[in-house]
Amino acid sequence: MKILSEFREFISRGSVIDLAVGVIIGAAFNKIVSSLVDQVIMPPVGVVMGGVDFAQLKIVLKAANTAAKSPEVAIQYGAFINTLIQFLIIGVTVFLMVKMVNAIRRLTAQQEHDAAPSAPDATQALLVEIRDLLKASAGSPPAAAAGHQKGSTSTKRS
Repeated sequence: MKILSEFREFISRGSVIDLAVGVIIGAAFNKIVSSLVDQVIMPPVGVVMGGVDFAQLKIVLKAANTAAKSPEVAIQYGAFINTLIQFLIIGVTVFLMVKMVNAIRRLTAQQEHDAAPSAPDATQALLVEIRDLLKASAGSPPAAAAGHQKGSTSTKRS
C-alpha cells in the first residue's frame, strides 16, 4: 500500500502533470507540422522541382522480388528531407516561443524592479543621516557648533 500512496503523491505533483500536458501538446503539434509539411509545403516544392514527389524519392538498393517474397530495400531520402523540414519548422517555432517567454519574464522583472523603491547607497544614507541631525539640532542652540568657530568668546554661564 505504501508504494501506491507514493505513486499517487508522485503523479499528483504539478511538474509531472505539466510535463504530461507538454508531451500531449507536443505530439499534437508534431501531427500538425507533419501535415503542414507533407500536404501543404512539399507539393508546391515538388511542382517547382519538376513534378517530384519528395515522399517517393529513394535509392533502391535491392528491388522487391515477388517470387521470393522479399521486400524492396531502399534508402528513402525523400522522407528524410520531409522529416528534416518538419524538424526545422518545429525548431524555429520552439525557439520563437522560448524567446517570447523570456521577453515576458524580462519585462515582468523590469516592471518589478521599477516598482520597488531602490535602497540608498552608503553615501546617500550618510547624507540623509546628516540632514536629519541638522534638522533635529535646528530647534536647539548649537552648543557644539560654537566651540568649532574661531575667535568665539561668547559662552553662556549660569
